[in-house]
Amino acid sequence: MVENHSQKFVYSPVARGLHWLIAGLILAQFIIGWTMPDVHRDTLPTGEIAWHLSVGAAIVAAMVIRLIWRMTHTPDPAKLSPQLMFASKATHFLLYILLLAVPLAGWANASARGWMGKLLGMVPYPALASKGSPAGMALGDVHSVLAWVLLAGRFQG
Repeated sequence: MVENHSQKFVYSPVARGLHWLIAGLILAQFIIGWTMPDVHRDTLPTGEIAWHLSVGAAIVAAMVIRLIWRMTHTPDPAKLSPQLMFASKATHFLLYILLLAVPLAGWANASARGWMGKLLGMVPYPALASKGSPAGMALGDVHSVLAWVLLAGRFQG
């Protein structure tokens, strides 16, 4: 007899809502990031760049809410083999790491540039790096590379 491993986790409406909110924010972020001007030493955080900073902060906020929800409301377990269960949990863990690392690296880079962003254009958030910080400046490249890794991972398997 063949065991059926196709049953999936059953996520709550809140978890599904957060999933689609974050997916929509990430889609918007890629569109904004693709259309905004290149960032150079003298670039000011206006226009699309200001939107990019704000949407990035919204992604971090939504991810924090999503992680809190996930820790306090676990989905019903799926009937998966131990190997598939491990792969599923490892994939989710790595995805959560990327979904936090990408905007946090961008936030640190913005801080190193002296840019003060605002969540949804209203709530200022603190700097993650001091102005001119070499590490903060380098995180701009990390931000870009990890964003492409996140996008490429979306189209795998």
